[in-house]
Amino acid sequence: MMKPFQPYLQKALKKTYVAIIVLLAAHYGYSQNMNAGFELLEKGDFKQAKVFFKDILKDYPDNKTAQLCLGRATGLSGNPDEATTIFEELLKQYPQDFEIKLNYAESLLWNKKYIAAKSYYQGLLKENDQSFPAVLGYANTLSNLKEYPQAQDFINKALVIDPGNPNALTSKKYINLGYSNELVQAQSYESATQLLKDNLEFLEYDTETLQVLANTYLIATQVDSALITYQKINKSQTDSILSLNGISLVQHLKGKEKTALQYSKKSMSILNTTTPKNIEQQTIERNIQALIWNGKYKEAEAKLSDQIEQSGPENWLLALRATLNIYKSNFKKSINDYNQILMTDSTSFDGNLGKSNAQKAMGNYKDAYTSASKTLEIYKDQKDALQFIKNLDQQFTPVATVKPSYSFDNGDNEAYNLDVNLTVPLNTKFALLGSYNYRDTFNDQLSSQATTQLFQIGAAYEFLPNIKLKGIAGINSINADNNSYEELTTDISIQIKSIKLQSIDIGFKRNVESFNTALLERQLVQSNYYINYNLSTNFNLGWFTQYFYTSQNDGNSRNLLFTSLYYNLLKKPSLKAGLNYQYITFENQVPTVYFSPSRFNAIEIFFNLNRSIDSIKKDQWYYDLSAATGYQFIEDNGRQSTYRLQASLGYKFSDRTALDIYGQQSNIASTTAAGFTFTEVGFRFKWLLSNKPLFETIRVK
Repeated sequence: MMKPFQPYLQKALKKTYVAIIVLLAAHYGYSQNMNAGFELLEKGDFKQAKVFFKDILKDYPDNKTAQLCLGRATGLSGNPDEATTIFEELLKQYPQDFEIKLNYAESLLWNKKYIAAKSYYQGLLKENDQSFPAVLGYANTLSNLKEYPQAQDFINKALVIDPGNPNALTSKKYINLGYSNELVQAQSYESATQLLKDNLEFLEYDTETLQVLANTYLIATQVDSALITYQKINKSQTDSILSLNGISLVQHLKGKEKTALQYSKKSMSILNTTTPKNIEQQTIERNIQALIWNGKYKEAEAKLSDQIEQSGPENWLLALRATLNIYKSNFKKSINDYNQILMTDSTSFDGNLGKSNAQKAMGNYKDAYTSASKTLEIYKDQKDALQFIKNLDQQFTPVATVKPSYSFDNGDNEAYNLDVNLTVPLNTKFALLGSYNYRDTFNDQLSSQATTQLFQIGAAYEFLPNIKLKGIAGINSINADNNSYEELTTDISIQIKSIKLQSIDIGFKRNVESFNTALLERQLVQSNYYINYNLSTNFNLGWFTQYFYTSQNDGNSRNLLFTSLYYNLLKKPSLKAGLNYQYITFENQVPTVYFSPSRFNAIEIFFNLNRSIDSIKKDQWYYDLSAATGYQFIEDNGRQSTYRLQASLGYKFSDRTALDIYGQQSNIASTTAAGFTFTEVGFRFKWLLSNKPLFETIRVK
C-alpha cells in the first residue's frame, strides 16, 4: 500500500524565516556592533542569537534593532508565544513601524495562527502592496491555509517584485508541493505532476520534488515514469540511496521481486556513518520489505529482531513485523502489532489500514470495514483505503455468472450446456444462492437425444470467521427419448479456512449423471461423500488432495482419490508446476454402460500460468493456461500416454463486468463417464448486479 503524502505546510516557512533579516539590519543600521548576532541569525543558530541579543539589551535596553532581533531569535528557537509578546510590546512603542508589523505577522505564523495572520497581512498589503516581505509572508500564510491558487498568485507577485529571490523560489516550491498533494488526494494526477514539473523548471533535479513526483507516479500507477524519475535523484550519495530505494519499490510493483532485492542490497551497501538517520531507516525498511517480497522470511525476521533489539519496538518496525506475519498467515500476531502501533499513534496509516487487511484475512469483515473507515476519517479520500473498501464491497455485492458451452467427444456424443449462477449476500455472513442449468445432449450416430433442466436454490452462512456452511438443493427435470423423470439434487458442505495455511471442505452431493443420453436413460443417480484438503507453505510448496466415495442407485460404488503436489515458481502472474496422481476403483465393472474399471491409475506432470480476474483492474486482460502430460493405467493393461490442455482468455470491461472464452481437451479416461477423449469450448460472463452491497457497509462518496 502507498502511504499518504506528508504535509508541506510548515516547510515553506522554515526555509524563508531569514528572508528579511538582512533587510532589517540595513534599515536600522548598526548603532551598536551587532554583526555577530546577525550572522548567528542568518546561520540559523537561534539559541545563541537569543543569548547574544539579550546581552546587548542589558547595555542598550532601548535598542530597537536588538529587541527586534531578540524577538526573531526567540520565536525561531521554539518560543513563538514569547516572540509574539516581544513584538506586541515593540508595537506599543512604535505603532507605525512597518518592519515591526512584519515581524509580528510572521510570529503569528510561528504560532500557527493562520487565520489571524491572513487578516493582519491583508492590512499590511493595504499599507504597501509592493513590500516583498509582506507579499511573501501572505503567500506563505495562504499556503498554510491550503488556499493554494491564491498562494500561487501572491508568490508569483513576490517574484515580480524581486525576480529570482531564492527565498521566494523556495516558498513557491513548497506551495507547489502542498498543492500537488491536494490534487493527488483528489486523484487529479496530471495536474499534480505538472505542478511538480514546474518546480523542476527553476529547481532542476531538486531531490524533494523528484521524490514527490515519483511517488505521484506510483499512486497514479505510472510505474515506468516513476522509475525514470527515481533514476534522476543522484546529486549526492544520500540521493543515490533514495534513488535505489525508490527503484527497488518500482521493481516490486512491476512484479520483479529478485531485482527489487538486488537494488535494496545495493542501497544497504552504501550506507555509512554520515547517512541521515531517516534515510538509513528508510533503507533498512525497504531491505526488510524486499526480503519479505522474495519469501525470505527467516532472513527478514532475523533482521527485524536485531533492529528491534537495537532501537526498541518502534512503530515502523512493528509495521514491518505485522506485514511479515500477514505474508506468513499469522494474522492474529499481525493484528497484535497493529494494535500496539495504534496505542502510541492512533492516526497511524500503517496501523489502521494494515489492521483492516489482517482482519479481512481472518474473516472479521465488519471489523475490517471499521478500521478502513477510521483510515479515511484521518486520511480523507486516501486511494488505498478507498480501494480496500471497494474490493470488500465487491465481495458482498450480488453477482451473476452465465456460462454457455459446447462439448463433444470421440464417441460422437455432443452437448450444448448453459449454466447460470446467482449469489446474493444479505450481510457479511449470510448469502442466498441460486442456479439454473440447461443441457441438451445428443448423438446423431445413435439418433438419441435428451435434455435436462436443473433448478437449485440454497444459502451460505459463515457462522464463525472463515468457517462456512453451504447448502443448495433443487429438482433436475430430465426428458429423454424413452424416459422422462425428475430427481432431487443437493450439495451440502462445510468449508473451513480458519487453520493457518490450510483449507478443508467436507460435503455431500447428490446428482444425476448427465454426460450423455444413454446414461440419462438409465436414471443413474450418484450420492457423493467428499473431502478436499489444501495445504500451502511459506516456502512455495503446496499440496491438494481430494477424495470421493460415490454410491449409485444401480448398486455400484466408486472410490476416487486425486492428489497434487506443486511448487509456486512465480507470484505475478502465478506460475506453478507439479505432479498429479489419480486413483479410481469401482466395485462392479460395467464397461458397456459407463467407465468403471476395478483399478485405474494416472500420473502426470503439469504447469499452470494464471493471471486471475481478482488481481487486475478494469480494462485489463486476464488469462489461465494449464497443460499436463503423463500416463494412465487401466486394469492390467499397458500404460497409455495422456494429455490435458485448458486455456481461457478474458477481459475486465469494468469493475462490474468481465467476459472470457475458454477451451479444454483431454484424453484421460477419467475425464468423462464414458472414458472418451473430450473437448469443450465456451465463454463466461460475470456481472455484479449492483454497484454496492444490498446491506449497509461504508458509503464512500
